[in-house]
Amino acid sequence: MSDTVQATEKRRRNLVPSCSVREDGGKVRICLEMPGVGKDGIEIKIEKNELIVKGRSDEAMPQGSYLVRERARGDYEKVFTLDDTIDREKVDAELKNGVLSLTLLLKEAAKPRRIEIS
Repeated sequence: MSDTVQATEKRRRNLVPSCSVREDGGKVRICLEMPGVGKDGIEIKIEKNELIVKGRSDEAMPQGSYLVRERARGDYEKVFTLDDTIDREKVDAELKNGVLSLTLLLKEAAKPRRIEIS
């Protein structure tokens, strides 16, 4: 199998969800769009310095002749590299309306602080 065909096959199997990442008052918030994925179809893990999010769509794609088909069905995967400022023990996850929201806390030493002048 050619490299191009293998890359295409891998893309079909693992969709990369659209996401946004923002810092908000000592927290990092990550939102991933994962339509068709239920709570039981999501795996979130931290390995070394990577946050790995995988999702499996449990929504069946109806058969038939499509006139337009922009929405793909398959497995989702997204990997984020974490630096030493993230507290790996304090990660919260919430799934609502097809959007997975992750909240990661910054370590105290990494949070901005105000220096008072004496």
